[in-house]
Amino acid sequence: MKTETPAAGADDPTAASGQPCPAARRGRPRSEAAEQAIFTAVEDLMAAGTTMSELTIEGIATAAGVGKATIYRRWPNKEALLVDVVGRLELQIPEPTGGTARDDLINIVDYTRRRGLAKRSAWILKAAFGQMQSLPGLHLAYRERVIKPRREAALRVIRRAVDEGVLRADLDVALLGDLLMGPIVYRSMLWDDSDLEDPDLARKMIDSLLEGLAPSTSPAS
Repeated sequence: MKTETPAAGADDPTAASGQPCPAARRGRPRSEAAEQAIFTAVEDLMAAGTTMSELTIEGIATAAGVGKATIYRRWPNKEALLVDVVGRLELQIPEPTGGTARDDLINIVDYTRRRGLAKRSAWILKAAFGQMQSLPGLHLAYRERVIKPRREAALRVIRRAVDEGVLRADLDVALLGDLLMGPIVYRSMLWDDSDLEDPDLARKMIDSLLEGLAPSTSPAS
């Protein structure tokens, strides 16, 4: 995938002297207003029909009312910026409930249910997901920075459930994750007509799955 890098010139913060920016400049606090303007510009451009592949740093800078150097001080290329734009539209990873392992399993499945609802209502986010499939570099970066931390959070909950005897210990944790999360991922990501409005859906799913994944209570033969 082609990435944009800053060209030498007026917008390149190193161009004037030919030397790297001083450490003091690199470490200065970011302008929240400028970042918000950049995020909003990307969202507005996409809302107007501009695809991710058509977006350019120059076009984003113009729409945000900032210089290209302002963007490059924060992101090395367009892909890194777009990952942050899409990532900030995602729901926050749920914190442990403080209750039982079953409670946390329900919480993590319900997070995925609500995430699916958000994609249906936030059509910019849904469009971004569809476009990322044809942009391998962006898709990989998104998986590493957004999807991977959420998967790891789910696996931590599953390991706790195994340790507490709620889930079988004879199955690989990753497989348990697929068995527990697969149904809600299918409903929320792949089946657009599925009923995600039911706030009790996660509990129903987890309780049904636990009946088959709970440790056996039968005496050993």
